[in-house]
Amino acid sequence: MNEILDKIKQKYNAEDVTVQRERLAFVTVAKDLAIDAVTWLRDYEGFSHFVMMSCVDWMEEGKFQLLYLLHNPDTKIDIGVKTYIDRENPVMESAHHLWKQIWTYQRELHEAFGIDFPGSPRVDENFVLEGWDDIPHMRREFNTKEYSEKTYFPRPGRKTYDPATYMQEKLYPNQPVTAKRKDNDK
Repeated sequence: MNEILDKIKQKYNAEDVTVQRERLAFVTVAKDLAIDAVTWLRDYEGFSHFVMMSCVDWMEEGKFQLLYLLHNPDTKIDIGVKTYIDRENPVMESAHHLWKQIWTYQRELHEAFGIDFPGSPRVDENFVLEGWDDIPHMRREFNTKEYSEKTYFPRPGRKTYDPATYMQEKLYPNQPVTAKRKDNDK
């Protein structure tokens, strides 16, 4: 694996190379080199299996981190190619031409984070959230609690328990409870 990582460092000027464990490593490359690096790993180094694509929202730094995880079935090695894109204008070159299933991941990331992948099939169609009109739900500024409170009404008879009290009652039913239950009958 070290030989492949050295090649990636030289060929793509990898900024960060992390060996997570014996058969798993991650490299970070510039946005404009990421798809080329993934293509090179597939075509020249035997990483023929696309495992997954994911995203991390680094809101404080103003960027998204994209990850393409690839597997070499002959050597049983996994390499993750990471890149950063601007959070305010989240556009990344599509990789759907490399593996057909990538368009599904790109479509999901478009809906969840608002990342555009120009030319990717069906990227603008709803993926899971039909009729969604709020900010993308996986962005860190999306307030799940606030959204739930304005979208769903409280049901009568519904109670919220303090987790510590509830577990104490369940685990030690014969001992006095030290915290109190909250009833949310609004």
